[in-house]
Amino acid sequence: MSHSILLFALAACLLPAQEPKQPEPPKITVLVTGSYLPVPAEESNRAVESLPVGHTRILYGSFADLLKDDASVDLRQRGPNDIQGDLSIRGGSFSQNLILLNGLRLNDTQSAHHNLDLPLPMEAFSEAQLLRGSGSTQYGSDAVTGVLNLLTGFSQSEVRLRGAVGNFGVNHESGSIALGGEKLSQQLYFTRDFSSGFRPNRDYRNLGLASITHATSRLGFSDIVLSMSDRPFGADQFYGNYNSWERTRGWFASLRQELGPKTEASFAYRRHTDLFVLYRDRPQVFTNRHAVESWQIALRRREDLPASSRLFYGVESYGDTIQSNNLGDHSRIRQAAYATYELTLRKRFSLSAGVRDEIYSSLNHQLSPTFSAAYWLGRGWKLRGAMSRAFRLPSYTDLYYHDPANAGSPDLRPEKAWNYEGALEWRSGRTIRAEAGPFSRHDRDLIDYVRYSATDIYRATNFQRLTFTGFEGRIEWRPASAQLLRASYTALHGDRALLPGAISKYVFNYPTQSAVLSWQGALTRHLASRTRIGIVDRYSRDAYALWDTSIARANGRLRPFFRLTNITSTSYEEIPGVIMPGRGVIGGMEWILHGTR
Repeated sequence: MSHSILLFALAACLLPAQEPKQPEPPKITVLVTGSYLPVPAEESNRAVESLPVGHTRILYGSFADLLKDDASVDLRQRGPNDIQGDLSIRGGSFSQNLILLNGLRLNDTQSAHHNLDLPLPMEAFSEAQLLRGSGSTQYGSDAVTGVLNLLTGFSQSEVRLRGAVGNFGVNHESGSIALGGEKLSQQLYFTRDFSSGFRPNRDYRNLGLASITHATSRLGFSDIVLSMSDRPFGADQFYGNYNSWERTRGWFASLRQELGPKTEASFAYRRHTDLFVLYRDRPQVFTNRHAVESWQIALRRREDLPASSRLFYGVESYGDTIQSNNLGDHSRIRQAAYATYELTLRKRFSLSAGVRDEIYSSLNHQLSPTFSAAYWLGRGWKLRGAMSRAFRLPSYTDLYYHDPANAGSPDLRPEKAWNYEGALEWRSGRTIRAEAGPFSRHDRDLIDYVRYSATDIYRATNFQRLTFTGFEGRIEWRPASAQLLRASYTALHGDRALLPGAISKYVFNYPTQSAVLSWQGALTRHLASRTRIGIVDRYSRDAYALWDTSIARANGRLRPFFRLTNITSTSYEEIPGVIMPGRGVIGGMEWILHGTR
């Protein structure tokens, strides 16, 4: 069956199709992450990367594939196709970054292992924007090393269906319906993924449903997001030498509403449940049931001031509760207020200075100041720099969890960090973009799980002081409007090693060097392709390289596609002890029933 589908897909690539339109020039990239107003990418004074999803979605098998195009991103996966992964930015731990959906928090207060348990399928996103560096002044707790903001967008009226099969028993179906109008648009998505697993007890099933509504009224723009997900999967060796099994389910609802041109209000609710069985064949021995509910509400406003300057300010409130047979029942509420002043002299100079105070109990709060600036040197050159303070509150797992291999600590202190960065950028029109510069992060009370012998258990511990210093550089070249060649490199050095005999579970798994070379573009007027080679050299571990490629028909009603992952079938582990799959082969078809071909 699978061979027939692949042959049909390849044959369909050669069928005559409607003559495609002439390629459009590259569009101006607008950033909404790391700034309070949308700004063109060349005017941002922070390190923000835009990763478009919409028009290239068919070339990517999962959201993780998209993130791997940046060498400063280390995605430590436990399984393929977005089953479970820990995101690291600039070598930080998986808990030190913040995941947003249209600017609203998605981080899980039970455990950051669930931060990438996204409530929406990949088909619902139009773009991902990645802020490298601190974002606590704007976004609060967890934004220590970076922020990943997932954006939904408008879609023309269309109906799409997609199906694919591959080795390891992979079976995928998804679809979308979009109805667009000037004042009201509606988008519906569904996705289903199944795999029997590349090895015993590594099977999975994914189900996702989502609804996105955009509307424009006298008040201004508004959007409503409703979604649910259900993910059972075999978790062999995920958290130790156990044949575990896990099932996570999520529900998300949000509303954003403009209140005139200068004010916005937002509200979001998230529920996430986690059923964890330590021994899949003996669930009665050790089973955890966790249920987290969280909400957030925000009111934001801006004031236009003289001399091309603005003042942004707002108040926010967050609450979360957990019910767990292992962690117990807990809740906490946080309040925050912020103010930021920005001055922009286009193509000459810009600066941003702000502060946020977040109160998380009656006697405890965290102050997060930031300052960033950029200066245009002329002829496409720009110099930028930033310094900021960030923090992270311990998760409920950090504080209260216990199993035969791990133990939390209720006495943990919040993590704090100062971030410093600078970079020199150069742009040659829209053809070439390059940047390079150093960064440094000074962590205090960094949380990790540590043990001192192979027979001991991992215990949650505060490291009093750690300093990481690094360098990152990247270059993009667009030889034609339909071609993009990208290369990036990141190096990182920690100022201290573990004590003799100590074993770290997370913090000392960072890449000391990482490089990515990728190309994406049109092979012919009907075929699009992408390929990526990434090399990772982790602290105290051997380096490895991974090569992925994909090809798809770029137009027409029927769009066959074919993907190869880990082409060289490299043996590797992104998380120690969790084996990743060898060569993956997937082929399928996208059918445009209605809409742009």
